[in-house]
Amino acid sequence: MVKAVVGEESQLQLAEDRLSRSSEPAQVGLVIGKLNSALDRGFVFDLVPTPQNDAGQPACSVLEPAKDNKKKGSKSKSQTSDSSSNLVIDKDWVAEHARQLSRMMVGGIKVVGIYVWASESAFKNSTMVLCQTVKGVAEAASTLEDDLDERLLIHICYSPRRWTCRNCTLSSNITSSSLRPCDFKMGRVLTSLQTFKCLYNFDLRLPIYQEKTSKSETLVDVLYNGISNYVKELRGAKAVIDGNLVVNDEACTTEGLHEVELLLPFMKDMYIEACSQKDVVGVVNFTGSLCSFSFLNSKEPISQAVADIKDDIIRSLRSRLDIICDEADEDPGPIDNGIKEAGNDLASEKPVSQLVLHSLRKNCNLSLPRRVFVPWLAGTYICDYLQPSETLEVLKDHCVELMSMEAPNDASKILEPEEEAIRVSTRSFWDVVLPYCSTSSSTQEKNMEITGKENSQKTSKSASLYFIAAVIILLLSVLVGFVFVRKS
Repeated sequence: MVKAVVGEESQLQLAEDRLSRSSEPAQVGLVIGKLNSALDRGFVFDLVPTPQNDAGQPACSVLEPAKDNKKKGSKSKSQTSDSSSNLVIDKDWVAEHARQLSRMMVGGIKVVGIYVWASESAFKNSTMVLCQTVKGVAEAASTLEDDLDERLLIHICYSPRRWTCRNCTLSSNITSSSLRPCDFKMGRVLTSLQTFKCLYNFDLRLPIYQEKTSKSETLVDVLYNGISNYVKELRGAKAVIDGNLVVNDEACTTEGLHEVELLLPFMKDMYIEACSQKDVVGVVNFTGSLCSFSFLNSKEPISQAVADIKDDIIRSLRSRLDIICDEADEDPGPIDNGIKEAGNDLASEKPVSQLVLHSLRKNCNLSLPRRVFVPWLAGTYICDYLQPSETLEVLKDHCVELMSMEAPNDASKILEPEEEAIRVSTRSFWDVVLPYCSTSSSTQEKNMEITGKENSQKTSKSASLYFIAAVIILLLSVLVGFVFVRKS
């Protein structure tokens, strides 16, 4: 459990100044940072306010109590309303902000909780709704199975001005005991981060089964299941950093960019394996090269950077599929996501998330969004995903809307290391089997041809020997008969 939290002083001071100049009586937003259970510590990099919802309303407001008796009590109006006020939070909207913002995070940087700008009394009167908001954010931003069962709740009180931090346990039933105070202080966190980069090539071959053996799986279903099964193999991969195999939990002491290479054991060929399964009707080939960044705190071991790289790879693959599904849900009509299917208009009738694979009779190709990186704070990066038809202007809009940061003006500072898009292609059963069978058949034909030639050569040699022997016997018979005739 996280017992102490260190916040980046420069960024948190900017957030406090922004809030103090604001006329809003309350505000809610997301906490960006990192939690490390091994160290029992948390690191806060920045606070990102949740934007207004689609109706133009703030995500957090103060509800003043109704006064039944204006003459009752001797307290002033401001004192009475302050002591009985409650926070009203659009929990679903904050969770949606967390879901979209989590896609822009890279390895070692995550959405780790929420912050709230409110008075002391409003905060105390709204403990339950705040805990529910924290839990909703955790569920929306979590994509990994072994995620920590805790998040942070930071309260910035404006009267009197002070910061407090609490650890919120994500139990099934939220109670007052779910919040526990933890030490909080400000310091320099971002300047001590180490940078790790990995260019990872993958080639997943996922079988498509008949409908009678499984439910009607769409293309996205097959990809999600394939990625989930791939998690264990990826996490068991060995890592080489700057040419050295990582074998222990020592700290990283060298400066600069560290290159990471992942080494996976040889995997079975799904094409050949599919030939031996009676219920397989095709194969999905999920292949490409993706770029991953990870940022490591100086107090963390180097093995944590490797774990963050692996988690970032999985989250990046899932985020691309989520984006495709979101666009299909927003536009239920025909869409163009780079799907090409020869001689079939099925791809133009349904979005990719609804394509049922076992019913496809033609090959299908799809390009996933590419990942680009934007400079963020103190040499760190955040990321975004662009469809083949989208430009960097979309990226700038996302930075302003979701991160509340200035859009990058210099396009040269935006990194685009993924030169080619990650691709998905489907192949029918016969496209998988025939090349394999034809190879075997051609090999057998060649063997039969060679054997036939050898047998014919042997047969001709035997016939020649038999002919010579017969001629010799015939000559000997004639010679013996001639001798007997002369004697008689």
